[in-house]
Parts: sequence; C-alpha cells; structure tokens
Amino acid sequence: MDVGGKAAIITGGGTGVGRATALELARRGCSVLVNYSRSREDAEKTAAELSGLGVRALAFQADVAEDSACRGMVEAALREFGRLDILVNNAATTVFIPHNELERVTDDDWDRLMRVNVKGPFQCSRAARSALEASGSGEIVNISSVAGSTGVGSSIPYCASKAALNVLTLALARVMAPKIRVNGVAPGAIKSRWLKAGLGELYDAVMEGARQRSVLQRVCEPEDVAAVVLSLITGSDLVTGQTVVC
Repeated sequence: MDVGGKAAIITGGGTGVGRATALELARRGCSVLVNYSRSREDAEKTAAELSGLGVRALAFQADVAEDSACRGMVEAALREFGRLDILVNNAATTVFIPHNELERVTDDDWDRLMRVNVKGPFQCSRAARSALEASGSGEIVNISSVAGSTGVGSSIPYCASKAALNVLTLALARVMAPKIRVNGVAPGAIKSRWLKAGLGELYDAVMEGARQRSVLQRVCEPEDVAAVVLSLITGSDLVTGQTVVC
C-alpha cells in the first residue's frame, strides 16, 4: 500500500510511538489526525510538524474510552480529509504496581486500563469500519506490548489488557476481512518519557536489563516501533491477524 494521498488517525499521536508513526506516514504523503486525551500542547506541536512536511494534519481531542468520542473523531477525520484509510490504535495507559503487591490493585485500576487499552481500540475500530472499508484498502494497527504474552510489565492489569488486545487483533482481523487488514505490534521496553516518568530512578537499570536480555542487544526507540508499523501498512496485503514482537 502506497500511503501517499491517504489519511490516517493515530490515537495518542502527540508523543512517543504515536508521534514517530505520524511522522513516518507524513513523510510519505499521508494526512494525519493526531488524537490526544490530555496532551494538547504535544499534539498540536506534532500536527504543526506534520503540516510542515506538506500534508494536512489535525490535532483532535477524544477520550478513546468513550464510544461517542471515538465516533466523533472519525467524523472529524472524514470532514477534514474526505477519507480514512489507516487507523493506528496507539493510545494506552498503565499503573506501576509490583506484581506481588496484589492488594494495591484497585477496581478503578482494572476498569481504567481495560477501558482505554481494550475497549478503546475496539470502539475506534468499530467507528472507523465503514470509512476504512470504503477506502478499498483499510489498515488497522494495534500497538500492544510483549507484556501481553510474557506476563511481565508495569502491572498485572496492564499485562492482561495487552493480552486481550492481542486476541482482539485476531478477532477483528477475521470479521473485517477482506476489505480491512488488522495487525498488531508488541514492543518490549521503549525509551520514552512516559516510561521514564513511571519508573523514576529505576529507569536506567530497567533499560539496561532489557538491553542485556535482547537478542539484538538494544532497546527500542519510538522510531523503531514506527518503522514496524509502517512495514505492516505498506507491506504484503496477505498479512492480517498478526502481532509482531519487536
């Protein structure tokens, strides 16, 4: 798929992997709606960068946990771009709780993580379905995590939410075929402001441990993950229902 002249929505698109993916698409001529929930300044800055690359870009606030907000976001993209070809479900949240501290995990933690990390991608995909089918070559990429397959991550609810997202990717691939392909990307530790804020003084040690455990002896940058997302979008149109670990 050539993304030139296409249009995309990237949830959580103002920073990190979302921003890097937006830039990858924009450099190839794809217009992008940069979704954000709270990070308005970051999203607007990213949208300005995209516009500077010669494509149309829009920063748009929507909480993906709310179905009406997801539908409104798709409508905004169609008004702005006249089409929608790509959806990258990147928005996510977590809580940092050691796995053995079970009593610290609250109902609110479970509800918030499942609403954002699982219901969010489902609701965005459902809202975008008709527009993506109309494009003739619709693409959905869900940003998951190795936590969903290893059970090792920032908290047990986070691991469970990403495992659910992996199954959602497979289920949506079945029901949205043949007009829409649905795939996922499951990164390990990523060098990011978000992770650094969550880990605090443990950040450097965690990153070094992740590097040592990696076969390639490196830790992902957001740009590395964005490159994998792009490869799924622009690569073989026979690939669907797959989650790539990176």
